[in-house]
Amino acid sequence: MEQARISARQLFMLAILFEHGSAMVIPLGVDAKQDVWIAILCGMVFGGGLLFIYYRLFTYYPNLPFTSYVQHIVGSFLGKIIALVYVLYFLYISARVLRDFGELLLTFAYPETPLFILNALMMLTVMYAVYKGIEVIARSGQLFFFSLYWIFIVGFVLVIVAGVIDLHRLQPILEEGWPRIFHVVFTQTLYVPFGEMIVFAMIFPYVQEEKKVMKAGLLALFLSGINLAVIMTMNVAALGADIVSRSTFPLLNTIQEIRVADFLERLDVLFMIALIVGGFFKVGIFFYAAVIGTADLFQLKEYQRLVYPLGISVLFLSIAIASNFAEHIKEGLRIVTIYMHVPLQIFIPTILLLIAMVKHSKNKKRKKRE
Repeated sequence: MEQARISARQLFMLAILFEHGSAMVIPLGVDAKQDVWIAILCGMVFGGGLLFIYYRLFTYYPNLPFTSYVQHIVGSFLGKIIALVYVLYFLYISARVLRDFGELLLTFAYPETPLFILNALMMLTVMYAVYKGIEVIARSGQLFFFSLYWIFIVGFVLVIVAGVIDLHRLQPILEEGWPRIFHVVFTQTLYVPFGEMIVFAMIFPYVQEEKKVMKAGLLALFLSGINLAVIMTMNVAALGADIVSRSTFPLLNTIQEIRVADFLERLDVLFMIALIVGGFFKVGIFFYAAVIGTADLFQLKEYQRLVYPLGISVLFLSIAIASNFAEHIKEGLRIVTIYMHVPLQIFIPTILLLIAMVKHSKNKKRKKRE
């Protein structure tokens, strides 16, 4: 780990920017149709349970990142294998998010520009930030947090003023019942973005106020869930559930509907900048976790040496993971969820926590005897 400290407030802002990241861009939970807001809020509640697991693991090993304390819990050999799996997972997800935003730019702003060039430009900025360290990333989050929040508030107001909202499109509520909602929760909204908070298990040790970590994380999770539910509800109310389900980037389609007083329109460029900033922090945090995880795993004193080779790997991986965007989305929903998100966000952390609790209890009993 680098010698750096961040505040609980900075952790909160980073978590907010991270959670919004690609979740605002992709059609999150659209299989729930007009009940998408319920699916997101349920995902937020269950995501809070996952965050509690990650935090409890952190309390047992407050000075170690996830890749270190997993070796203390299950032993050096198996622990290193699990740590390596998580490093590869962080690298892969950072490549997927990078692909999301490259496709966004390609679709709405630079249709003639090669995807590789767009991804390379974003990845270079991410690599530079990660090279500078977590304190620089956290301070950057402070700079962007309030400005981005104001942009989203203004956008929400303009959508209402433009008169594109039709609340009848949100009816009937629970048309297909709770089974449909829970299917969407346990196949989509629980894992992206709420379960992805597993990456913060690599960042918690940097927080100065250890006792405030859970409070900052839960508050960020709650606000992110509310915001994402509002955004997706706004998309459905403005476009309709059928159009949203077929849209690649529903939020930008909604913003394009804004026309106020025959002169205030074409605001999608401004909001796309805000979305790209969110994407920067999501890619950056995943990539940072992968870099320091690799340095910790292989006992390297200077993690900066890994930034550029791993960054180039993520860049090429973002291009190679799918031949087109439709295949990329299909892979994310069907393969990544089952084979990556479920075991790495739920099963393995839960098992690790149970083992850690047993070991901690045995150590307490041994100390009492002594």
